[in-house]
Amino acid sequence: VREHHHHHKITSIKAIIMLISTFARAVTRQTRVAASAVGGIRNLNLHEYQSAQIMKESGVNVPFGIAAHTVEDAVKAAAEIGDDQVVIKSQILAGGRGLGKFTNGLQGGVHIIDTKDVKEYAEKMLGGTLVTKQSGAAGKPVNTVLLAKKMALAKEFYFAIFMDRASGGPLIIACSEGGTSIEDLAESSPEKIIKVPVNITTGPTEEQIETVVNGLGASGDKESAKDQIKALYNLFVDNDCTMVEVNPLAEDTDGNLIAADAKIGFDDNAEFRHKDIFDQRDHSQEDPREVAAAKWDLNYIGLDGNIGCMVNGAGLAMSTMDIISLNGGSPANFLDVGGGAKVEQIKAAFEIITSDPAVKAILVNIFGGIMKCDIIAEGIIEASRELDLKVPVVVRLEGTNVERGKKLLEESGLDLITADDLDDAATKAVASIA
Repeated sequence: VREHHHHHKITSIKAIIMLISTFARAVTRQTRVAASAVGGIRNLNLHEYQSAQIMKESGVNVPFGIAAHTVEDAVKAAAEIGDDQVVIKSQILAGGRGLGKFTNGLQGGVHIIDTKDVKEYAEKMLGGTLVTKQSGAAGKPVNTVLLAKKMALAKEFYFAIFMDRASGGPLIIACSEGGTSIEDLAESSPEKIIKVPVNITTGPTEEQIETVVNGLGASGDKESAKDQIKALYNLFVDNDCTMVEVNPLAEDTDGNLIAADAKIGFDDNAEFRHKDIFDQRDHSQEDPREVAAAKWDLNYIGLDGNIGCMVNGAGLAMSTMDIISLNGGSPANFLDVGGGAKVEQIKAAFEIITSDPAVKAILVNIFGGIMKCDIIAEGIIEASRELDLKVPVVVRLEGTNVERGKKLLEESGLDLITADDLDDAATKAVASIA
């Protein structure tokens, strides 16, 4: 590593930038499964217009903008802005909107247009599906557009704060070039990117704030610029954020810093402190199965296979998925019912699993410790009867109250496939759909 220090430095910077961008929007499903195993996915993201409002309340300069949910509202918003031209921006929880494409053929999710054309663009954007590099192939629905005042911007910078495992606290990243792909810039010009680790107990020092401002290359009033960086940091801490990304953090022709775009992520563990923020969550941008699972306190991640899994414990759930794959099958989901699930939650888990039309079989793998096997059995029986399951169900039970659980299943009269161990269960699940 020492012999290739420069190459290592470039790689490290690029990795950090990619981490921010990925964390900001489109974490892969596999990564999310792994996060579940560690304990709690910190994944509340807000739309740009919502983030901008929070920034404004925190003293950060943002462009004047109005969110619109209908074509009529969009036309009214443009009229209220009152300029000849306006910026219309699709609101989805994925990056790369400007270079994205609508499934109806419209190229780009962000446009600078004449005010007279707002109706035409709003009709194409609202209700449409925008596909970007970070949205996945299915894209994201556009239910809101942001009409923003066109700003006279002289420079565009990149600014972000996120929690950094290596330094054990917030890390500020700033770059004198922004508005485009920061990942590409990290590879081509890593020397332009500065990193400032902050002591979370004391906050950034004046010297650190000055380092950031100088690193951005801000040419306006330095004290005003420093105030904006402080406001962004205070927003990050006060709202229990995991990430604040501003790309671009722009400078207007008068030298004022303006957050021209906004992405904020929040720590789900702090929901009890920020109910007003978490109430803004847009479930239309999320997998409806995952939304339903959260209501029942179930850890569910939808995947692309055809064998539904219901397991207790994240580690066992991931092992179950691995063994299904090793036996030639493909898991349809990650589902950890936890250690204290009730019969109603087990039924809800079956409903969520079977709501996926790709599921052709279900594997229940329970190693009961806190979770009792008889409770699982009762949930399986009730779900099977009420949902009229049409797919094979393979059940492997072991642990607390296992004999009572097995007896309940045997006496239920249901056509269930029992298994002696995990490997046997995976083999039978794969064979049931062969």
